[in-house]
Amino acid sequence: MTEGRTAIESSGENLRYLTDAQLCKGIDAMFFAYRGFSSESDRILAQMSYGRAHHRALHFINRVPGTTINNLLSILGVSKQSLNRVLKALIEDGLVVRSVGENDRRNRNLFLTESGAQLEKRLFNSQCACMSAAYREAGPEAVAGFRSVLEALMGKNLMNVYARLTDGEQ
Repeated sequence: MTEGRTAIESSGENLRYLTDAQLCKGIDAMFFAYRGFSSESDRILAQMSYGRAHHRALHFINRVPGTTINNLLSILGVSKQSLNRVLKALIEDGLVVRSVGENDRRNRNLFLTESGAQLEKRLFNSQCACMSAAYREAGPEAVAGFRSVLEALMGKNLMNVYARLTDGEQ
């Protein structure tokens, strides 16, 4: 690759005036990338009759131990009914516990059990391996650009939720 030029510029694509075909190719890439990124965790979840909604709940309960159901609803952007179905299964299977809030007894705080933490770690490790390999192959400049694109796709409201979740992390 020519020094100072991106892979896209080197491939002859001009990003100043994106065509529908270029945008479609990017959308296709996002779908296939997510499929590749999630394939191993999907396999693990399927063995337990779980899906990606269960994975997202486990991930964010692990990221924010003691999170409230309302906060989890805000993070996931799903209906209360949908989240309740997922939480019911995770609680019944002994992966999540729900406790009454210490400061506000109306709140229900969510925590992973030891089994829940083990499953979440297994899922996390499978996705870390995939992400690490892709980051190493792409290089630091591409990683920074990728993160910028992802953050731009979030829009302001989701970016605020993301920033609160990742505040203080590198």
